[in-house]
Amino acid sequence: MHENVEEIRLDQEEQLRREWELFRSVEAGSAENLCRCWEASRPVVVVGRSTNLAADVILDTCRDDRVPVLRRFSGGGAVVLGPGCLNYAVVLSLVSWPELTNVAASFRVILGRIVAALGISGLSLAGEADLALGGRKVSGNAQRRGRRALIHHGTLLCAFDSRLATRYLKEPARQPAYRAGRRHADFIGNLPLPAETVRARLENVWARPEEGDLHEIARHASKGR
Repeated sequence: MHENVEEIRLDQEEQLRREWELFRSVEAGSAENLCRCWEASRPVVVVGRSTNLAADVILDTCRDDRVPVLRRFSGGGAVVLGPGCLNYAVVLSLVSWPELTNVAASFRVILGRIVAALGISGLSLAGEADLALGGRKVSGNAQRRGRRALIHHGTLLCAFDSRLATRYLKEPARQPAYRAGRRHADFIGNLPLPAETVRARLENVWARPEEGDLHEIARHASKGR
């Protein structure tokens, strides 16, 4: 199906490496806030650092279709990346924003800012780390923390073919309540915006974050614990 599987693998490994370098920069104190977006031109499966491949990924089909399977440096489950799936990473200093050391609050703060930036009616936080629209998942997210830095990265689906998830991923054993037992193709949706618009709005909201704004959102989010 895909002839240049090694080239695809190396390209996606490079994208993940760049995210790790952002994290290391903030962890070392060289920066306070960094953000980047990217999109995979071909399907690739990416799993969390502790994911059981045999339990979550249809490995035979990935091999037959020459779809690379990569492991990222954060938690979370298995996802399929590809055209129409905008990937983003935000790295923030925990020294500047200590409120974000609370895991649940940090997801609410960061995803809340993204919801506000995109300005899509009905878009909301769902489960522990998702964004949903019309009851369908349009964004999955994961984090990793260091001594002084937090990296939050995820997907924003704009024109993604949900059949790819059905083809390469098994149905997860652990599911958020709002999924209601739906299979991948019935659970995954898309944002009603082109990827270029989503990218521009996302990069703008994290380009120059105002410290007071983050503190206020974090305090408000923490009250809901």
